Amino acid sequence: MIDVLVVSDESLLRLASRALTADDPEVTVIGEAVDPGQAMRMSSTLRPDVILLDSRLSKGKNLRTIAGLTRQAPTPFEPGTSRGCVLVMNLTERGPYALEALRAGARGLVFASEPAPHLLAAIKTVAAGGAVLPPQYTHLLMETVREHQNRPLPPAKDGWGELTARERQVLAGVASGWSNADIAARLNVSLPTVKSHVTRIFRKIGIRTRVEAVSLAYESGLLARSR
Repeated sequence: MIDVLVVSDESLLRLASRALTADDPEVTVIGEAVDPGQAMRMSSTLRPDVILLDSRLSKGKNLRTIAGLTRQAPTPFEPGTSRGCVLVMNLTERGPYALEALRAGARGLVFASEPAPHLLAAIKTVAAGGAVLPPQYTHLLMETVREHQNRPLPPAKDGWGELTARERQVLAGVASGWSNADIAARLNVSLPTVKSHVTRIFRKIGIRTRVEAVSLAYESGLLARSR
């Protein structure tokens, strides 16, 4: 079961989110928060797997709320858990906010115009350790990656030099958009082994999301070397 906390100051949106999940046996809404403070308190108490955050909530504090919720979550990518993943919903902007939300720690973005089943699919994807990014933002992410391609490999003190050959293979898979199951199949190892690798990798290089892994893998040249 995937436990979801809905964060929005719009009662209709909270009601719609609860109704959407009502008929899905894999997803349940365990709480609703109407402001950043309540979201932080409820997240700490309820420990949801996914936090659905309204992009229009407290405009000036929205990014700080994302960062606070992701910092409050358990160790990221701990094998067998995926609690505290922030999925930004009701997105209407196509600009800097998206990238800033991802940098703040959001695991995914969903447009307000997306069909309802897409939101359920996005919830399940981030709960499983994946990332969700609308096609409309692919070019923005790629431009960001290109801006960093010529930077030198981060120094060993940042954790890159501590990565084993297998960990570099796993990281390349993560950055290529593969799920943990895909990586396990391609490398012929077990799923728990991949989860353990991902946990160690993220700890070593100091990142929290798979979106960050894409940028850093290109920035270091790791992805290009592994293909």
